[in-house]
Parts: sequence; structure tokens; C-alpha cells
Amino acid sequence: MYSGLLIILLPLSLGYLIHLNNKSVLALAHRLLNAMVYIILLLMGINLAMLENLGSNLLSILLYATTFFLCIFVFNMLALFLLDKRDPWIVNTHKQDPPPSRLHMALDSVKLCSTLIFGFIIGLTGWSWFRFSNNASEIVLIILLFLVGVQLRNNGMSLKQTLLNRRGTIVAITVAVSSLLGGVLAAFLLGLPTKTGLAIASGYGWYSLSGILISDAYDPIFGSAAFFNDLVRELASIILIPMLINRYRSMALGLTGATSIDFTLPILQRCGGVEIVPAAIVHGFILSLMTPLFIAFFTQ
Repeated sequence: MYSGLLIILLPLSLGYLIHLNNKSVLALAHRLLNAMVYIILLLMGINLAMLENLGSNLLSILLYATTFFLCIFVFNMLALFLLDKRDPWIVNTHKQDPPPSRLHMALDSVKLCSTLIFGFIIGLTGWSWFRFSNNASEIVLIILLFLVGVQLRNNGMSLKQTLLNRRGTIVAITVAVSSLLGGVLAAFLLGLPTKTGLAIASGYGWYSLSGILISDAYDPIFGSAAFFNDLVRELASIILIPMLINRYRSMALGLTGATSIDFTLPILQRCGGVEIVPAAIVHGFILSLMTPLFIAFFTQ
């Protein structure tokens, strides 16, 4: 019963215990983490191609991903809108720099998506050695979670700093709770178990991890749905940040989910000024920590 939970928490905890001061070693760990993401997405695509009744499964993935995205994103927007109205985020005026190219920022997401599709294509060949892809996925997943723990431990954000940043913490909690409510609604509409909806909703935009964990806990159908749900969330947030940042600052930050600590941080800084950076880092750190923990809990 607890084997899946142990597979997630043990390597994550071991990685979090490692403190690194050498910048070159940290850079190497970051590159390895990126490589593990591509490898496991490739394996996920292979596993997806080997499913029976493939045509109907692809339609199921589209239906699940669309329903979860709409439910979670709408709940997030409503909750963050109320937060902006009840507790406005007052900041010093700043000169707004031109935002970075959203097309350029989306290229990394396209690369990850292409890796999944490539894995799916080569999986259609049905080569005999692909039957080991499930075992390989589990091994790579353990390595990836260990590196995630190392990255979280060495991102320069202490527990004290996290707790002291009021706005980043409030926005993260708002996103976490409203996402779970959206997941419950999506599960109800799709006729899925509530725990499945909660697990998929716990990705918080971290598509390169949520799809992997959900696929390992359930099957490639739900894993792919979680991946595309969180991928579309990130792309939508990139488009909306420049439109929302001035009037609805909490919403602009919250919609980025866990990616505010890395991928969407540059556009948040360009559009919102340096004042938003501490809150963005704390917000992303909290949701990044919640993602594997919540998915582990809800998939048991």
C-alpha cells in the first residue's frame, strides 16, 4: 500500500538533505535533472503507444486534460480575483520593461511535448525491448525525484524566508486550495474517483513532474492528461501575465503555479518589476514542494 509513497518521498527526502556549495556541481545536477525529464517523458510516450484501444484512449486524454484545465484554471482565477479585491497588493510604481518573447519562452514547453510525442511514435513500432519501459521509468523517476530534492534544498530559499514572505505564501495557499476544488469538480464531471481528481490537480503547473508521477501511480492515460493540463496552464499564464500584472497582481503570479520559481520568473520580473521576485520565488517554492507530496498522498 505504501510502496508508491515510499518511491516518491524517500529519494526526494534524501536529495533535500544534501547541501551543495560548489556552483559547478549544482549546475551539473540541474543539467542531469533536465536530462531525466526528457528521458522519462520519452518512456511515458512509449508506454502510451503500447496501450490497447489506442484511438479511444487518445480521445480520453484530450477530454480529461481539457476538463481538468478549465475547471482548475477557472477556480484559480476566481479565488485569486477575490484575493486581489479583498487584499490588494500595493507596490511601488516601477518602469515596466518590455516582456521577453512569449514565443521564445514557449519553446521549452514545445520541446518537452515533442519528446512525449516522439516516444509515442517510436513506441508504435512495438519493438520487443520496449516491454521493459515501465521498469525503466520507475528507475529514472527515482533519480529525478532525488535531483528535485537537491534542487529544492539548494535554491537559496530558507524555511524562515519562505514563512516570512506573506504575499507569496498567501497566493500559494490560495492556488493550492482552489486547484484542489477544481480537481474535485473535474473528477465529478468525468465520473472519476475524487482522489484521482485531487492527484491530477496537485500538479500546480509543474507538467514535467506531474505527468511522470501520475503516470507511475495510475497509467499513461492519466499521466498524459496531467502533463497536458499543466502544460496548457503554463502557456496560458505566459499569455495572461502582461494583461493582468498591473490590476490583478496576485492573479498574474498565482496562475503561473510552481513555475514562478524558474520558467515564468523572467516574465514576471520584466512585467511586474523587481518587487515581485521574492514573492514569486516563495510562491513557486511552496507549490514545488507541495506537488510531489500531495500527489503521493492522493494516489495512495
